[in-house]
Amino acid sequence: MQKADASKTAEEIIEIFRQKGGEDYAGEEITQLEHACQAAQLAEQNGYDDEVILAAFLHDLGHLLSDNEEDDMDGFGVKDHESVGADFLKEHGFSDKVTTLVKSHVQAKRYLCFANKRYYDNLSEASKMTLLYQGGPMNADEAKAFEQNPLKNLIIKMRTWDEEAKLKDVPVPNLQVYREMMINHLRK
Repeated sequence: MQKADASKTAEEIIEIFRQKGGEDYAGEEITQLEHACQAAQLAEQNGYDDEVILAAFLHDLGHLLSDNEEDDMDGFGVKDHESVGADFLKEHGFSDKVTTLVKSHVQAKRYLCFANKRYYDNLSEASKMTLLYQGGPMNADEAKAFEQNPLKNLIIKMRTWDEEAKLKDVPVPNLQVYREMMINHLRK
C-alpha cells in the first residue's frame, strides 16, 4: 500500500474510534474505545508484535461500522461484528493474520464455552447474552474444526484479552500510537 493510502486508511479508522468509540461497549461499563485500547495494551504487555497488538485493538471494529438496526443484538452490539470488521480490514490492506484474529475471536468464545464450563460461568452477563446471538457454544464437530486452526492458541489468547479488557477508569493512550502502527503495518 502506498504511503498516502496507508495514512488515509489509518486516519479513517482512528476517526471511526473518535466518532463512535465513546459508545457503551455492548452492555459493559466501559466504552468501545476503552475496550479496544485495553485489549491492545494487554497484547503489548504480553510481548506480542504490532500485528497482534493491532488485531487486539481492532477486534471489535465491526461494532462501530454498522448502523443497520437489523444487525443489532438487542443493545449488545452488532451481529457478525467479527466478519464485518475483518472484511473491512481486509479490503483496506490489513494482513491475513490481523483479519484472521479479528474474524476468529467470537469463534474462540464459542469454543471455550464448549470446552470449559467454568469459562462460560465466568463470562460477564453481556458476553453471555451476545453468545446467544453468536450461535451458542460450539458443538463437537465445530470444536474439532476450530482445533485444527494453526492460530488456535493465539486466537484463544486474544479472547482472554477480550474478556479482561473491561476495567473501568483505565486511561486511554494517545491514539497516534495505533495510527502509526497501522501505517507501518499497511506499508509492509
